[in-house]
Amino acid sequence: MDEPFSALDVQTRQLMENELLGLWAEKKKAVLFITHDLDEAIALSDRVVCLSAGPGSHPIGEFAIDLPRPRDVAEVRATPRFVELHQAIWSVLREEVLAGYRQQLAA
Repeated sequence: MDEPFSALDVQTRQLMENELLGLWAEKKKAVLFITHDLDEAIALSDRVVCLSAGPGSHPIGEFAIDLPRPRDVAEVRATPRFVELHQAIWSVLREEVLAGYRQQLAA
């Protein structure tokens, strides 16, 4: 899934994210979810893989998401563990985000 909720308003997005979590809990099928939203990645995932800025992107970090299930995306974002995970992942992504921004400015 490549950013399927990006065009939705915040409330509808949260409903759809929780719907996805419910479907996953019921079906237990693997889902590859691509997003630029770090909060969304953490709230929905069991594992987050970070990629370098393109072109020629490659993995630069992998994080196990050990938040308990079932999850509500709005509630889980307020937990201390979510904040810890966000800080750890952002520390890896920060320079890549800035590199991507510089690439856009140069284009």
